[in-house]
Amino acid sequence: MRTQSRIVNKLDIQKLTTSHKLFLKIKEKNGIPPNWQRPEGFVSLSKIILEQQVSLASAEAHFIKLNNYLPEFSPSEILKLTDEEMRACQISRQKSKYLRALSQSVLNKELEFDSLSRMSSSEVRSKLTSIKGIGDWTTDIYLMFCLQSKDIFPLGDVALITTIKELTNVKTEVGIIRFTKNLKPLRSLAAYFLWYYYLKERNRI
Repeated sequence: MRTQSRIVNKLDIQKLTTSHKLFLKIKEKNGIPPNWQRPEGFVSLSKIILEQQVSLASAEAHFIKLNNYLPEFSPSEILKLTDEEMRACQISRQKSKYLRALSQSVLNKELEFDSLSRMSSSEVRSKLTSIKGIGDWTTDIYLMFCLQSKDIFPLGDVALITTIKELTNVKTEVGIIRFTKNLKPLRSLAAYFLWYYYLKERNRI
């Protein structure tokens, strides 16, 4: 991937920190966030599903347990698992349904990962959210981390909302939506800075 196509790059950092002093302050205090990136495909999207509403550490532990149990982390192998096997791998009943729905969509060729990188963000959102268990937050994370989409802001992300409230006078849902709209067309980079601040302040990175 070309440097300029990454979310974190010099030109966009210059634009964001010049236009919004908040991000200049974060940069001066904490530095530049890493360009968090994950491979495109089934494994990454499955991991993001496991990350819904739990800590990253818990999700990673559950993924490792499931991955170690399977001969191969693939849609066909996921669909072979019984409810009992899923529970033994610490996968909740709800997330088991979501992983199965994703697996079935892939096997039915309703979802073809190679095609997502050629779609607009709105087309990717429409495609992914048609699958049970995949909502806007999961789609946002896939768009940002896997497809490096530059203008995404996951409004359902607790860490991001917490950080906005910590660093600004914006406290209401309406105010937060207005705040993030003002960050276009670099909302993904802004989110990376806010996540980085959140993690650094809590000594998690």
